[in-house]
Amino acid sequence: MTLYIGREASKLWKRICAEATTEINLLLDNWKYVLAGLIFQYIHGLASHGVHYLHRPGPTLQDLGYFLLPELGQDKAYISEMVFTFVFLSFVLWTLHPFIFKSKKIYTVLIWCRVLAFLVASQILRIITFYSTQLPGPNYHCREGSKLARLPKPSNVQEVLLINFPQGVVYGCGDLIFSSHMIFTLVFVLTYQKYGTRRCIKQCAWLLAIIQSLLIVASRKHYTVDIAVAWYTVNLVVFFVNKKLPELPDRSNGNSPVLLPLSTKDKDSKTKEENHKLLNVNSVDHADRP
Repeated sequence: MTLYIGREASKLWKRICAEATTEINLLLDNWKYVLAGLIFQYIHGLASHGVHYLHRPGPTLQDLGYFLLPELGQDKAYISEMVFTFVFLSFVLWTLHPFIFKSKKIYTVLIWCRVLAFLVASQILRIITFYSTQLPGPNYHCREGSKLARLPKPSNVQEVLLINFPQGVVYGCGDLIFSSHMIFTLVFVLTYQKYGTRRCIKQCAWLLAIIQSLLIVASRKHYTVDIAVAWYTVNLVVFFVNKKLPELPDRSNGNSPVLLPLSTKDKDSKTKEENHKLLNVNSVDHADRP
């Protein structure tokens, strides 16, 4: 038994090392895209913090979701955060599965390049929307009378750039018309829908996205329009960005080389080159015939 465990552990370690070597090579080729996507996450947080200075509390807007869904209350607002955390961690673990499992369909670096592209495109639209129109935040700490509803003018630039982490992220106000949590959730679900392999997990993922939407409204963290805008906008962003990006190599057959995906121009030139070779071979065959 000990010998079997040791042998399997050795195989697993070799698999992890081989996968790490492959992913490091891909990261060396794509580090600019990964770094740009991560930097924009900070820019998105900075923009959300900046709009808090413009936020002016007021009466909560009339909302159909607030009439239909019972209010969870401030003490149960953590439920939606727990669901989001579960979705986020589950997706991260799935993107790391090539390091452990033999059955592999994706490259971790390439899938994160794609995910970051989806997030950046969606977050740019989100920043444009909440800076175009400031709405009174429906969250409990954004209502009239709360000390966090308005931010005093910053005394220095450092106060703005540091975003007052983590309080500035958790207790933000004004970044409405588009739910940030739903951007991440829908990008993760849509990515797994295309590149995942388990049908039951895909169905559970969509169910969790719906539950997350309802919990956000029930927790009064966003208006219903914020959720509705996120649902159709993120789907459109993923659809159009997918059409612009080259297709990812499929590793499920076990024969795909460790190469970056070819662009459409590269594929066309490669096809023309192969056709040209075939024509030359056929012409030689005809010339050799008696």
